[in-house]
Amino acid sequence: MRAVVQRVRQAHVTVEGETVGAIGAGLLVLLGVGRDDDAAAAAVLARRIVGLRIFDDEDGRMDRSLVDVGGELLAVSQFTLFGEFGSGRRPSWGRAAPGDEAEPLYREFVEAVRGHDVRVAEGRFGADMDVHLTNQGPVTLIFD
Repeated sequence: MRAVVQRVRQAHVTVEGETVGAIGAGLLVLLGVGRDDDAAAAAVLARRIVGLRIFDDEDGRMDRSLVDVGGELLAVSQFTLFGEFGSGRRPSWGRAAPGDEAEPLYREFVEAVRGHDVRVAEGRFGADMDVHLTNQGPVTLIFD
């Protein structure tokens, strides 16, 4: 799995003008599922992300996790994280899991995050989405 994690003041996702998922302060996670991923990978990634100490403590140091601050998480599926570039200009998506394999693992990730008592909002799997966010910091991390 690949994830781009952004610390946000707020974020929401719209599909055809309708808001389908929204959060206040917390993390926006763009999640790609690869062909070799499994439920164990989803659980490990969820645990690592909710435990990331990237929120400020009382001294202004990044030393608190999403759980520590009571933050929320917005999960957005994004197969394009597995785009590969050869010598041409068109990316290949060959390492991304097909939708029928990726969606259950995306759901495993979401449920694993919820298992840490984190409120999770979602985009719509497979939809053409508009993602709106206010990145705080900015803080952006990439997990492979």
